[in-house]
Amino acid sequence: MQTIRHSEQTLRAALISKNPVLVSQYEKLGAAERRLMNEAFRPASDLFEPITLHSQSDWITSHPEPPQDFEEFFNDPSRKTPSPEKHSIYIQCIGSLGNTRVISEEYIKWLKGYCEAFFYGLTVKLLEPVPVTATKCSFRVNDNTQNLQIHAGHILKFLKKKKPEDAFCIVGITMIDLYPRNSWNFVFGQASLTDGVGIFSFARYGSDFYSSSYEGKAKAFQKKSSSDYSVFDDYYIPAVTSVLLLRSCKTLTHEIGHIFGLRHCQWLACLMQGSNHLEEADRRPLHLCPICLRKLQCAIGFNIIERYKALVRWIDDDSADTPRVTPKHSREDNVNLPKPVEAFKEWKEWIIKCLAVAQKSEPSYRSN
Repeated sequence: MQTIRHSEQTLRAALISKNPVLVSQYEKLGAAERRLMNEAFRPASDLFEPITLHSQSDWITSHPEPPQDFEEFFNDPSRKTPSPEKHSIYIQCIGSLGNTRVISEEYIKWLKGYCEAFFYGLTVKLLEPVPVTATKCSFRVNDNTQNLQIHAGHILKFLKKKKPEDAFCIVGITMIDLYPRNSWNFVFGQASLTDGVGIFSFARYGSDFYSSSYEGKAKAFQKKSSSDYSVFDDYYIPAVTSVLLLRSCKTLTHEIGHIFGLRHCQWLACLMQGSNHLEEADRRPLHLCPICLRKLQCAIGFNIIERYKALVRWIDDDSADTPRVTPKHSREDNVNLPKPVEAFKEWKEWIIKCLAVAQKSEPSYRSN
């Protein structure tokens, strides 16, 4: 195990910059916002921890990349920013996300609400779900895991054609596994920053995907033609759990972050760290480090404190008091489906600590 620990001076420069214009911008932020973000380079802080590498297969070791500080982000000529005309994030569901229509609809609404809080200040809109056949994408059965997969690149082309005029970006979500090209085993997601489109799969986030008893293996698959999508009529969908929801929220916000121009983070433990495998993705926190948070704030223009409060409200709203999972089969007209947020409770406590630090000279924020 290895810890990547940057000096106070390095983190301060990465966050604030040495450019007088950017320093001045930082100093114009509210006192509470600066107090919180300054935790990035406070050695005794327990809010923003250094990155810990667990093996040589971790992303930073196996995919060397130059780090992106705030100044590099700010000066990136290819970076796209929302405008009054293009101020919406669109979510396009491909196939069903749940074992019933009601479960699928609720799951999409939970993801929409989370994105509205995370990208605070932007509008998040849902497009009508479409079946796989509408995308006209290629598909296959994975030789190793024997599960159905759809071609990520073909889905991106479909989304580009569907992108509304007022869209900053459009992202597809699906419970069907993805592959980017025939030589690849799989991919969690793929995006085009130029076109403002992305496609992300939550298929491998179910608790049983890597087990020997996984029910999603294609049985006696015979592809009659490239346009025969009947195999997707009853494809396997994992039960919705709190962990599945957390992993989905994490992937969705990480990948949309890339569309905003945020590259993989190498400064502190952060949502924008890369991940090579599910274990590494699970170690990644839900929060942005202060350097990446300033980048997103620069792009959108939100108040950091109000954004954190919105995230706490999302966790609190319509949540269950006891752990529950959705049934695999249930009556469509009689479903009580509280939002399964048990896995988010630790993060909620972390946000409350952030708000306490930010507002220690002001009245503290308390959730219901």
